Amino acid sequence: MSVAAQTGPSPSFPPLFRAQASGDPFAAACAQARAGTDAGLVLHDVQLDTLRAAIVFAPDVALADAAVVLPLCGVAFQNAFGSHAPPEVAVHLEWGGALRVNGAVAGRLRMAADPVPPEAEPGWLVVGLELALMGFSDAPGTAPDRTTLFDEGCAEMDPVLLLESWVRHVLLWINTWSEDGLRALHGEWSGLVHGVGGGIAGREGVFIGVDDRFGMLLKHEGGTALVPLTDLLEDTP
Repeated sequence: MSVAAQTGPSPSFPPLFRAQASGDPFAAACAQARAGTDAGLVLHDVQLDTLRAAIVFAPDVALADAAVVLPLCGVAFQNAFGSHAPPEVAVHLEWGGALRVNGAVAGRLRMAADPVPPEAEPGWLVVGLELALMGFSDAPGTAPDRTTLFDEGCAEMDPVLLLESWVRHVLLWINTWSEDGLRALHGEWSGLVHGVGGGIAGREGVFIGVDDRFGMLLKHEGGTALVPLTDLLEDTP
């Protein structure tokens, strides 16, 4: 299905964040981050059927710690979504970044960073958001594990307002992390995570939780294996 770009006002973000339209927010954010742009740039592309955005961060901690922004952005998305969606619509987060709405995947978060060792401080890190608003399939029911906001009763949700709210909640959680550590984020995320107690596609073992850096713990016959969040970093576009 082909749709035209949605028209409307440019998003409004808190101080230190600035908006810029882009046809490919994640790739553009990575390119601008490599070129030395300041943190706080939010690239965005709002279409009738899809919301895409990416935020540029400049971590002041090791990459292994900075990768926590992925679950942080997931919790921020759930908080933002909950403030706009009907109360019966639930959002859950997969460790790998998928966003589930009423149990089915409606989008994802993804992450890329300056390619440094996990214990080194990266020059930049980017988190991207992709969300299906409508029109995932021309034949409803053919992909039961995929959905859109339209299919889940959120047709009236304004994606620009959702994007603005997401960025505000990202800032709130960054401030909480900076001031009080990760305890509150762990508590919030633990109530939203999907798949604990089951298997993870492509990985051996049972997902039993996370460590203090949100690394995935997989239990198997030989013991427990740790998959760090840095394993989710994508090669830069």
